[in-house]
Amino acid sequence: MIANVFLHYGFDMWMVREYPTVWFERFADDVVVHCVTERQARMVQDAIGRRLAEIGLLMHPDKTRIVYCKDSQRRLEFTQVSFTFCGYLFRPRKAFNKRRKEIFMSFLPAVAPGKLTDMSRKAKAWRLHRRTTSTLEDLAEDVNPALRGWLNYFTVFYPSAVIPICRRMDRHLVRWAMRKYKRLERSQMKARACLRRVRERSPRLFAHWTLRYTT
Repeated sequence: MIANVFLHYGFDMWMVREYPTVWFERFADDVVVHCVTERQARMVQDAIGRRLAEIGLLMHPDKTRIVYCKDSQRRLEFTQVSFTFCGYLFRPRKAFNKRRKEIFMSFLPAVAPGKLTDMSRKAKAWRLHRRTTSTLEDLAEDVNPALRGWLNYFTVFYPSAVIPICRRMDRHLVRWAMRKYKRLERSQMKARACLRRVRERSPRLFAHWTLRYTT
């Protein structure tokens, strides 16, 4: 909290005073600054570097870079066309118009690959397949708080990007069913079909089942 207050006065207020027309977002010590030209971006970057030095800080040498927010309207070539902020990866992505007929390129955020990896590791650590004395309802009660938190945050933008973690969760549940029920222990196909029928009957049992994707 002290660091946040320090940066509010050391950086935020300075930006508002020195560059009132330049928009920016800051979360903790991560900052995104919006410029309209590469020349302006380099000028502001240098000024920020000097300002941070004045208050005893340094810009991160690897994370600090100028990114071109490329889309269908911006056709210049640039080395950096993506960045990560608050767990989202911003980069050019396919998008549709309101009628979902025309495809174009837009600069959009979606869950960062690193965050998907973190979620997958967490799901694996739950070891659901070993909890054969539990019911599906028991499993759902235990994992839904985490699943719901992930999905509430990472489906605000480009929700289809979180589908891999949904399918990963289903694979864990299939392994659980194969170990719990003898009639399913030798057939992954049967276990998957059984899980699909449960999802059809109780589509809200697991938080990730509320999304549209094929099991």
